[in-house]
Amino acid sequence: MINEMDVFDPKEHPHRRFNALTGEWLLVSPHRARRPWIGQEEAPTREKRPPYDPSCYLCPGNRRADGSANPAYDETFVFDNDFPALVSGTPSGSQDQEGLLCARSERGVCRVVCFSPRHDLDVPRMERSQIERVIEVWGEQFEELSALPWIRYVQIFENRGAMMGCSNPHPHCQIWAGESIPNEPSKEQRTQSEFLARESDCLLCRYLALELSQKERIVEENDEFVALVPYWAVWPFETLVVSRRHVSAFDQVDRTQRTGLADLMKNLTTRYDNLFQTPFPYSMGFHQRPTDGRDHPEWHLHAHYYPPLLRSSTVRKFMVGYEMLGTPQRDITAESAAERLRGCSTEHYGRAWDL
Repeated sequence: MINEMDVFDPKEHPHRRFNALTGEWLLVSPHRARRPWIGQEEAPTREKRPPYDPSCYLCPGNRRADGSANPAYDETFVFDNDFPALVSGTPSGSQDQEGLLCARSERGVCRVVCFSPRHDLDVPRMERSQIERVIEVWGEQFEELSALPWIRYVQIFENRGAMMGCSNPHPHCQIWAGESIPNEPSKEQRTQSEFLARESDCLLCRYLALELSQKERIVEENDEFVALVPYWAVWPFETLVVSRRHVSAFDQVDRTQRTGLADLMKNLTTRYDNLFQTPFPYSMGFHQRPTDGRDHPEWHLHAHYYPPLLRSSTVRKFMVGYEMLGTPQRDITAESAAERLRGCSTEHYGRAWDL
């Protein structure tokens, strides 16, 4: 029970936190973390996949849904999505009825990036050199797609786990490049531009310096990148990965930074798996500058990890009720989430039962 005479304590009392990257607010209710849970639960599983699956359409040499065969690739492999959400041949056009019923055509390119030929590996189980090669491919794809004169944004994202909509467990991500800037990067475009104009400084450079000075929400760091639970986190164990150096996109990431990012991604995702001793589901994506030919000094390369697991591998967090109709809300504070993630080892729990 909360006493109205108490002194406000953000670790105990309901409050709103401002998301400086989107300009939106969220509701934090730390006292609710003590409530009992009766909800959807499923038995945890320990996934054991073979190195090669003859039925997997992403494994080397196998046929995909469109009938084409994958090459016998031995490292990262990229191909155009057989079922793309965006296509380059969409005819130009629009509809507008009194400013109320509006539609515009959207061209794009969708690609799949297989991280490894091994069906049984994903980021926490891959070698750092293999992850570094994936990051290098992201840079190559960004440069290639951004060179198309009609592409305005290149979105790199990974869905891990069936509950996050991943239809195939083979380690892979997707790249969608389109004519317009998607909603979430568009919000960040506005806030970062406004901050630069107002403060003559980069929003994420300033924010990262503040987080590093406090150390309360830092989960993983090295000389090139930092992973932290953002002050405004909505998902239970959401993290933000930020480059220490001010770079705006993957075409500015050098080899040293690729090595640092690979190391951080491996350690962070290993901590995720170790948190509940299960392959940890998440949606992850990088936000970087638009590809409209402008310099965009306001943009700072970063990634968002959005995992749904709340208290165990059987308890999930979805946006429902008030969150869909009002404001996003969370019970676990960013500080307590970071503390739990920091407490997890970077030695993967699966090694014990692999041997």
